[in-house]
Amino acid sequence: MPETPPAAVPGGAQPNQPPFGQTPATGPTPNRGYEAAGLQRLGAIVKNLEEILPMFGAASEHGQGVLKALNILVKMVPAGSVTPAAQKNNVEQMALSNARNNQQLQALQQSRAPQQPQGGQAA
Repeated sequence: MPETPPAAVPGGAQPNQPPFGQTPATGPTPNRGYEAAGLQRLGAIVKNLEEILPMFGAASEHGQGVLKALNILVKMVPAGSVTPAAQKNNVEQMALSNARNNQQLQALQQSRAPQQPQGGQAA
């Protein structure tokens, strides 16, 4: 049996392509600012893992896991990506985030607390 050609799409476009004028002029591009911030945070994580490793010891199971993660992450973080200023900013940002989370947690706990009447019980 002979094959039938695919149905024609108005405007001459191929079936899997959008019609002319329906595609963006440029494709999505990565945000370099987010990428730099991510590398700074990743560098801070690498520094933290380097500080944690002696606590476990390289021979322990946990130490082996930390060492394996360090070997993978060190390849992704370029040298000098974590400056003292970036480290300070990261610590400040984490402190603000923790304070905000604590406020939300306290508000949630207060809303869940049973409402008790003020003063004595009425008989």
